[in-house]
Amino acid sequence: MPQHPSDQPHLPLLTVTADTLVAADFRPRFKQKQPPGPYRRLFLTPGTRAFTLGNLLARLPMGMFSVSAVIMIAGARGSYALAGAVTATGLAATAVVAPWTARLIDRHGQARIAVPATAFALLGTIALMLCVHYGAPDWTLFVSYAATATIPNTGGMSRARWAHLHKGDDKTLHTANSFEQAADELCFMLGPVLAAFLCGTLFPEAGTLVGGVLLITGVLLFAAQRSTEPPPQPGTNAKSPVRAPGIPPLLLGFLATGAIFGSMEVVTIAFADAQGHKSAAGAVLALQAAGSCAAGLLYGARKPTAPAERRYPLCVTAMAALLTLPLLAASLTNSLLTLSGALLLAGMATAPTMVTGMSLVQHRTPEGRLNEGMTLAVTGLLGGIACGSAAGGWVVEDVSTTAGYGVPVAAATLALLIALASHRGRRSI
Repeated sequence: MPQHPSDQPHLPLLTVTADTLVAADFRPRFKQKQPPGPYRRLFLTPGTRAFTLGNLLARLPMGMFSVSAVIMIAGARGSYALAGAVTATGLAATAVVAPWTARLIDRHGQARIAVPATAFALLGTIALMLCVHYGAPDWTLFVSYAATATIPNTGGMSRARWAHLHKGDDKTLHTANSFEQAADELCFMLGPVLAAFLCGTLFPEAGTLVGGVLLITGVLLFAAQRSTEPPPQPGTNAKSPVRAPGIPPLLLGFLATGAIFGSMEVVTIAFADAQGHKSAAGAVLALQAAGSCAAGLLYGARKPTAPAERRYPLCVTAMAALLTLPLLAASLTNSLLTLSGALLLAGMATAPTMVTGMSLVQHRTPEGRLNEGMTLAVTGLLGGIACGSAAGGWVVEDVSTTAGYGVPVAAATLALLIALASHRGRRSI
């Protein structure tokens, strides 16, 4: 039987030129296939794209709810003080309730707890909108917003899935944590902008309403991906992450880091207002988040060259150093444009610090308590944001807007001292 041309062996064509034998090979040349990049390789595991999509939908409202609540309450009641008090109450309730929700998730599974917890929080959101719309007493606003504290930490659940899928693979987990941090920055950068747009162009309750729809849709999609869900640990005897070695100093570090974020937001809004450009404050703060997002993605694409224990103090040192740039820009130039560039550069050190810190939380949290450990870290951040907002507002009111940028520098310095003391203490053990 004659062979098909493609089945015949490719033999070189031989010919003679003068006294030289020439072999011509006309076989097709194929480029060597390049291995996939770190982020593409991260999503080759089945189910990861679906749970990431659901997580992003559920995480975007985290940057929408507080801004939407302030606009909605202040517009209806004419009091920013009331709006701020209501959102602060919700933040305090979240700090108390979130670790308990995370503990239930560790024991009974993500899907089993996250869906009803989100549904209960959604009822609180609906109650808040109705109370504002129909002029209910002020105390009902506090109760309604406090009920939203059961919203699960979707970022922590996503990180727990990556830790389950790539247990023991520190390089891939480094990339996954970097991606998650970049996603955090992106959602907290876009969330307030989307909320302000919806509330301003449609109706005051629009931001809260859309945020609630995105939240429940994202959580349902996330929970439906059961193949990537970590198994529940109903009978774990592991001690609380708060008492695990190395966790308390990390939580204190997250508290100080949260103070950076909270103070920077308040001070930047005040500085822009003093320059007559209050409406530009959101865009200026978005530059800081954009710098952090880009740095997080670049940091995750690089292979770690040292253990996280050694990288963490270096990252905090870089963060403390770069956060002096906004203070210098405000003090020396008093220019909002120059400050914007300084915030962009300053933001580039926060994501690597957060990524490395979260990696350490994962390593040091006892088996079976991972969601609780990461939620405690987020709770520390939220507490720091509240403290930083209060401290930044006090300095702006009683000293000056320029001096306000000394608050994030002081918070970063405190985070550095905590990191160095913890690193020295662990080396001496």
